Amino acid sequence: MNIEQMVAELRRERDRITQAIAAIEALAGSGAPLPGPSRTGAAVPRGGARISAAGRRRIAEAARRRWANIKAAKAGKPAKAAPAAPGRRMGAAARKRLSELAKARWAKRKKEGKTRL
Repeated sequence: MNIEQMVAELRRERDRITQAIAAIEALAGSGAPLPGPSRTGAAVPRGGARISAAGRRRIAEAARRRWANIKAAKAGKPAKAAPAAPGRRMGAAARKRLSELAKARWAKRKKEGKTRL
């Protein structure tokens, strides 16, 4: 084995160790890149998910609302509730229809002798 091959093997080993360290740091939650640039020019992998600016904005607004409610509660003022999201409600007729369909399915399964899935 000549010197060039040994140097190439050592560089490959260094890259494997760098990747292992980055993976361990990502698991530990530090998410910080390793210090210094890689000598091979390859980017150091960083773990963790990215969040969009809109997502950060929504989180910040929710945090501000929470703190405003906490401060208002401490001051004795009623907390300003966030507007409720419009929910979809099932009508009585639809609920009855679904119930009848489910009962019919279970009656059919019972008739066939299949009580388990």
